[in-house]
Amino acid sequence: MKELSPPPLNLRRLYTETLEWEPVLIIISPGADPSQELAELAAETIGRDNYHEISMGQGQADVALATLRECSRNGDWLCLKNLHLVTTWLPLLEKELNVLHPKAGFRLWLTAEVHPRFPPILLQSSLKITYEAPPGLKKNLLRTYESWTPEQISKGGILARAQSLFCLAWFHAVCQERRNYIPQGWTKFYEFSLSDLRAGFEIIDRLFEGGKPFQWEFVHGLLESAIYGGRIDNPSDLRILRSYLEQFFSANLLSSSLSAGQRRSRGGTRYFPPQISLPNSCSILDYRSVIENLPEDDRPAFFGLPANIERSSQRIISSQVISQLRVLSRSVATGSKFDRELWSNGLSPILHLWKKLNQGSTLIHQKVASPTEGQGSPVLSFITLEQFNAIRLVQSIHQSLAALSKVIRGTQLLTPEVQKLATALLNQECPLTWQNKWEGPEEPMQYLRAVVTRALAIESWVERAGRHALLSDTLDLAELFHPDTFLNALRQETARSMGCSMDSLVFVSSWRSPIVQAKLQVKVGGLQLEGCGFDGVHLCENQHDSPSVSAVPPCYMAWVPQNSAADSTASEESIWLPLYTSSERVKVVTHICLPCGANPNQWIQTGAALFLKQQ
Repeated sequence: MKELSPPPLNLRRLYTETLEWEPVLIIISPGADPSQELAELAAETIGRDNYHEISMGQGQADVALATLRECSRNGDWLCLKNLHLVTTWLPLLEKELNVLHPKAGFRLWLTAEVHPRFPPILLQSSLKITYEAPPGLKKNLLRTYESWTPEQISKGGILARAQSLFCLAWFHAVCQERRNYIPQGWTKFYEFSLSDLRAGFEIIDRLFEGGKPFQWEFVHGLLESAIYGGRIDNPSDLRILRSYLEQFFSANLLSSSLSAGQRRSRGGTRYFPPQISLPNSCSILDYRSVIENLPEDDRPAFFGLPANIERSSQRIISSQVISQLRVLSRSVATGSKFDRELWSNGLSPILHLWKKLNQGSTLIHQKVASPTEGQGSPVLSFITLEQFNAIRLVQSIHQSLAALSKVIRGTQLLTPEVQKLATALLNQECPLTWQNKWEGPEEPMQYLRAVVTRALAIESWVERAGRHALLSDTLDLAELFHPDTFLNALRQETARSMGCSMDSLVFVSSWRSPIVQAKLQVKVGGLQLEGCGFDGVHLCENQHDSPSVSAVPPCYMAWVPQNSAADSTASEESIWLPLYTSSERVKVVTHICLPCGANPNQWIQTGAALFLKQQ
């Protein structure tokens, strides 16, 4: 149904359909700013000198009203930006608009983010439009081609230039739409906007000038280091961006001798989905018709994502909904003042859980001596310290919850510390005093379970280390509070036993057999993989009904000298995947090497990553 898919927003068309007395209110979202597009339209329509722009904020009110009167008299354009910052001043703007008698050609453009105190009368008297990245790849591409003129595409009659611009539009749409699959698509929301697209267009436009041979490295370097890549701060996300640049901006893709089928897939590299065939033309209409033939809903394959990505994204969305429901379920008066009944009802589940978790264990009353600085094994020192900190954390949590329990029962006075603790717990937040000792889950009940599970598990690590059986067992790093520090302790011990510096050692991993050249190694089990499957020999694609996370075989990990590491990894194509502490993809433990076959970019784009087993 055409009505469900309205045409993309075009400011030029909007100008011709509105009159001078009607303000146009553009409601903007993060990462979307229409001011550049407006300035370009004004330059074409009335001339850049007749376009005025004011960013609203402190001290700009009088300037804005004076400029509004002047523009209205002269028939100029005025854009007032960020009105959500000055909602108390907007009634004055309403009054001014009511007494204006603008000259033909005058236009008032307003931009604002959504704000609960925005005056309804100004809203009713304005034409309201939303300015955001359109939902879906097809609408995104249509909007891009709506903003480009036929002359911009056909300039110079260079086929490779017109095709490169289509690749840029596709690349831009893929980068924006991939944000719907956080944290597997991108690990966070990056504000890719039309200004990035505009900068990309200018680069391609300049590089095709003067008939010089086209330099793809320039496009790769500028888009990766300055334009799109300049917004990215995660190395794994930057690697995904790099793989897209290699896929969409390459001489192979635009070779005029290639057939449509070859252009879609060559040497195992998929350039575009099967339904896309790059037109051999410089006409904007041919490119628009290709876009029109795309389906309305996005296929995961458009982004290189696995077929079961919907499962992963639904799992993430449902966990977000649960956390929002927790926020809604908070009591209205939480923490503001002491109310015994309210505190008792709100906090008894946490106090009961803590009691249940510690039944039958000696953690609360256990006495451990502070670890001494010795010349012993770094791994043993780490485990001793880990146990000491675990028991101290459990006992500190127990003291704070015992004080809280006494306050609720009326046997102890309320202190500021107990007040802070209760406020956080009633708000379903993990208290800062706990998080400062160990950064764990944000939700208090999950945090308590994680702490006790790890504290109990570390006891078996201490016992195995005492009888020198630790490195021969299969270990689960999820049982540690600081798994990355354990791997570093292993590095230190390896360096000590080999008599070399720690910097000369590199991290290696093996799935099939123990690492021959390693002096010390650990066998790690319980790892989980998202984005693809792995059977210990090669990676395989996920199907739409595959589980979102799958278990992988145990992995041998070690630190070896650089020269012997080069020998072991040179034999086959492989890819380094990040190992995160949890599926939220916040904290990286290390990177692990997996055999991947001929096309590593395929697995990079799936957003493949390993996690420690969730407790």
